[in-house]
Amino acid sequence: MEYLDIYDEQGNFLGKEERKVVHKEALWHKTIHCWLYDKKGNIYFQIRRDKNKLYTTASGHVQAGETLKEAFGREIKEEIGYTINYEKAQEINIVKFVMDRVEPDGSIFRDRAFANVYCCLFEGNLNEFDYQEEELNGIVKINVKEALEIIEKETGKIEAEKCFKENNTIKTEEITIAFDDFLVNPGETAIEKYGEVLKFIIELNK
Repeated sequence: MEYLDIYDEQGNFLGKEERKVVHKEALWHKTIHCWLYDKKGNIYFQIRRDKNKLYTTASGHVQAGETLKEAFGREIKEEIGYTINYEKAQEINIVKFVMDRVEPDGSIFRDRAFANVYCCLFEGNLNEFDYQEEELNGIVKINVKEALEIIEKETGKIEAEKCFKENNTIKTEEITIAFDDFLVNPGETAIEKYGEVLKFIIELNK
């Protein structure tokens, strides 16, 4: 059973509750959005299997009693199979996220989250990621400046490198990324969702 720390809308700690109750009753909680980048000017996106779109490097709920940096390290390990020195992760922003959706069984999933956006330097290689195949279609390494350019223009294509699994072996290939390949939810824009992260990492690499 998974428990999450819960808060009021101002971020004051209230206690903890089961995850299913948190989303049933629209309780405020924390999530972690994890981004990896390298010194060569690249950023790493996961390809979500359910959408086949590019999203954060990893992301998920912050569990009860867990620090944000601990959650960062855990999500990176769980989703992409890499052990990162999460103590070096840096905060980019905290975003309030509100979403309600109707589930297949007719129930309403209510999300009220403080999304903590963090990044961390990655000094390994693309083929070191042992990602969750049930969740992801692979990991993509993209030049951060080129990614920002097509997101700002909302059009265009760029070359990128993807790692994927074949017969339980990690392989890499060159692919082409278009603007429409980035995951953007209804009511969002790509520049609002990814622009600040990309600009932050560009500054770190100066």
